[in-house]
Amino acid sequence: MNIRLATAGDLLGMQACNLQNLPENYTLRYYLYHAMTWPSLSYVAEDNKGRVVGYILAKMEEDAAEKNEPPHGHVTSISVLRSYRRLGLAKKLMLLSQEAMATIYKAEYVSLHVRKSNRAAIGLYRDTLGFEVHGVEAKYYADGEDALAMRLSLKEQ
Repeated sequence: MNIRLATAGDLLGMQACNLQNLPENYTLRYYLYHAMTWPSLSYVAEDNKGRVVGYILAKMEEDAAEKNEPPHGHVTSISVLRSYRRLGLAKKLMLLSQEAMATIYKAEYVSLHVRKSNRAAIGLYRDTLGFEVHGVEAKYYADGEDALAMRLSLKEQ
């Protein structure tokens, strides 16, 4: 297993991983926008054949200054193929992206949304990584499910 910064050449693999695992899907243009705008925040996990088996797509919130908020990052999407789960890849992907947000962009915190029904992800975010629930966004997802809005302070990093 190798984890490294995502490149433009990884975008199709990231999209394929997303399509296989998640109901929230994005256009290739959206992945490209993230990769070009915040090239140091998105990472991929690849197997020994160089295949993308996991990724994190992250960004800095663009309108934070306009809203009089401190600089902060956001995890747009994270996914690991089922056969590569429970190996710590998601945790490693999250930590690398969070470290880059804090050191490069001076982010004070990172936010994300997670389905209220996604117990495995909530466990990772809350119990393993230390995120806290900041609120609930009703009917956030296209199918009407609520999302937990979660945050993690990066000030200690």
